[in-house]
Amino acid sequence: MTAKLSEYNQKRNFERTLEPEGSIEASEEGLRFVIQHHMARREHYDLRLEWEGVLLSWAVPKGPSYDTHDKRLAVMVEDHPLEYRNFEGTIPKGQYGGGVVMLWDEGFWEPYGNVEQGLLKGELKFVLRGRRLKGKWALIRLKPKEGEDKDNWLLLKERDEYVQPNSGISEFTTSVRTGRTMDEIERGEDEKVIRNPFNKIEVQLAKLVHAIPEREDWLYELKYDGYRIVAFVEGNNVQLMTRNGNDYTARFHTIASSLIDLAAGRAMILDGEVAITDATGKTDFQALQNYMKNPKGHNLTYIVFDLLALDGADLRKRRLLERKEMLEGLLENAPSNLYYSRHIKGSGKESFAAACQAGMEGIIGKKADSHYSGLRNGDWIKLKCDKRQEFVIGGYSLTDKKSSGVSSLILGVYEGEELVYAGRAGTGMSEAEMNRLEKKFESLKRQDSPFKLAPKPRSNERLTWLEPELVAEIKFAEWTEDNLLRQASYKGLRSDKDPREIKREKAAEAELEPPSSMKEAGRSMRAKATMTIQGINITNPDKVVFGDPEITKEEIVRYYEKVAKHMLPYVSNRILTVVRCPRGVSQTCFYKKHPGAESKGIVTMPITTGSGNTEDYFYIDSISGLISEAQMGTLEFHTWGSRVDKLEMPDIMVFDLDPDEGMELSRIRQGARDVRSILAELSLNSYLKTSGGKGYHVVVPFTQEMSWDLFHDFAKRVAQVMEQKWPDRYTSNVRKASRAGKIFIDWIRNGRGATSIAPYSIRAREGAKVSMPIAWDELDIVAPDGINITDALSRIGGNDDPWKDFFRR
Repeated sequence: MTAKLSEYNQKRNFERTLEPEGSIEASEEGLRFVIQHHMARREHYDLRLEWEGVLLSWAVPKGPSYDTHDKRLAVMVEDHPLEYRNFEGTIPKGQYGGGVVMLWDEGFWEPYGNVEQGLLKGELKFVLRGRRLKGKWALIRLKPKEGEDKDNWLLLKERDEYVQPNSGISEFTTSVRTGRTMDEIERGEDEKVIRNPFNKIEVQLAKLVHAIPEREDWLYELKYDGYRIVAFVEGNNVQLMTRNGNDYTARFHTIASSLIDLAAGRAMILDGEVAITDATGKTDFQALQNYMKNPKGHNLTYIVFDLLALDGADLRKRRLLERKEMLEGLLENAPSNLYYSRHIKGSGKESFAAACQAGMEGIIGKKADSHYSGLRNGDWIKLKCDKRQEFVIGGYSLTDKKSSGVSSLILGVYEGEELVYAGRAGTGMSEAEMNRLEKKFESLKRQDSPFKLAPKPRSNERLTWLEPELVAEIKFAEWTEDNLLRQASYKGLRSDKDPREIKREKAAEAELEPPSSMKEAGRSMRAKATMTIQGINITNPDKVVFGDPEITKEEIVRYYEKVAKHMLPYVSNRILTVVRCPRGVSQTCFYKKHPGAESKGIVTMPITTGSGNTEDYFYIDSISGLISEAQMGTLEFHTWGSRVDKLEMPDIMVFDLDPDEGMELSRIRQGARDVRSILAELSLNSYLKTSGGKGYHVVVPFTQEMSWDLFHDFAKRVAQVMEQKWPDRYTSNVRKASRAGKIFIDWIRNGRGATSIAPYSIRAREGAKVSMPIAWDELDIVAPDGINITDALSRIGGNDDPWKDFFRR
């Protein structure tokens, strides 16, 4: 019996209750939560949060509330075993907690900050991603009354888009897992969830070909570069399964949550690809690899292309076209991270041309009348624009120029039961990725070669052999006459593939040259016409990025082309974090601070982080980089306060005035003047710009002589001086509770690794506002969000640059 669960176990007689006996379990990727409606001696709701192998538990007598004015008492009780999140039923009378238990809600939770410190401090903030409870919540410990032994907390709803004027829970009277009411659970009635007709499947696979069928009874879709996932959805349960039987539900829990919302209690089985798309709609496998290492900051999309079962009916014997029509209707109003894979009928050559010219991976052809057999029988075919496939890693080389790391991967494919050497891949791996691979290889080392015929080491290297358990995706130019890869480049590991299934993909020898024309059929598959700006191909130029006013992708790119002369002095050769909106600002946008696919004008730079790890960051060094980012859907550019040539010596300090909600504009303007006056007393010349949001930014140029620590502390001291001089106006405290009726002088963005919005950058909000340099004498006539891209272009048309002396120090 473990110490954490000793109290739980001591309170229960497991010969009489069906509750699970306590044991510590290894936590999965993604933290689960559950809320159980408990009709015991006193009705209440039990909130349980997974942490370190157990469920932290609070009894909430009145239940949670979406109303921010409600402060719900939450009594912390003993930790429960992780298996308890599956318990629904009746606890016998006379037993501890005797009564009926319903699974009222479940999902995943994500804490803000350190959980252990939050529990000690008595302040735990988190996000819930459940079927019924969503958004930001907080648990705050109450000071105990004299003689009281209960651990009392308050459960609070924090302000976000999910807030309601009432509790918002009374309508939910059935189990999210079984669909039963409390009475039905007590009577032991069967669950009301429709079950899928099968729970395992061999996926349909496509044959590689180079010739497109002449017949018109084929459907063509884009080929996606992600993880093949079959989704089994029943009631409130989802399983996301890879081809080789791995359960990725916890890894892709945002997809799982959206599927639950989509299904709304229906049973269904979907086939598709989990991927990350860039601004052009192209799937980015490297971005997916980055997500697998660090799930934060990436937008996953489940691209669904087949419906195998619905409402308990097996659809695999239905015609493909019929299944696709049903799927399209099912996904009509789906959450934004669920995407229906569109197709065209016939026009295979034009479709292939369109995909290749748009830089896509290729296309998949499917017989319109085919059944879903789970075989590679020719009913599905694939044509690739580039040569790429998976290979087994059987070893790696290290040249005498290195003392550690990886120089190249030794690759192979299976022929029958034997692993056959296929060549090497020595490019495409960042320093950080090489280090990651080296750690993975450590436990796989072996003395002898796993290959049928081992390659010989070159004169300046040594080879290390590995158990053939890892699979890599490789892009290459061609196969040589000796059946070896030429110009092979590493694209990432494939944990969703079984190494024993990796064979050389072969196709007909008569290779099809993509036709030069791009016809309407291909364009309907997202491969829009392209145009060239500053030597960069701009895809989908007519895509609407802003809806009010309507602004297209071409207009965004043209804007950055025109402001480049003014913007680049503040942006080029500075580490960037960007905000990309590949589907426009009305859809989900995401921050990106690590490089993705190589693009013109974008430079990768390894940087040691505060934790001592080395990670790849990026910067731009020319107008090409600016346009390349805009082509990939970047709207916002955020920069470090230092240049890459002197990374540890910052030269731009930013004070962001962040006012409390509803503050009068005159007070915000006075705040900018007060910051300027404090800086003037220190003999510092400051400059003003709009933020494109609620406040102004006051910016100070420095010579590159100060360390980050001194720079950061100086900025903090300026904010503290303002707080001390005008305590009723300003605060230097980042906590929102300290901002009531005040302006937060945000000094925090002046630390190493922090960023601030660049001058001339568009903001990713409706209205296409710009963070624009303005003169101090314009403070009273230009609002913080008073300049959009049209205004900005008009302003730079003149010769009067309010920041023309910025770098003349």
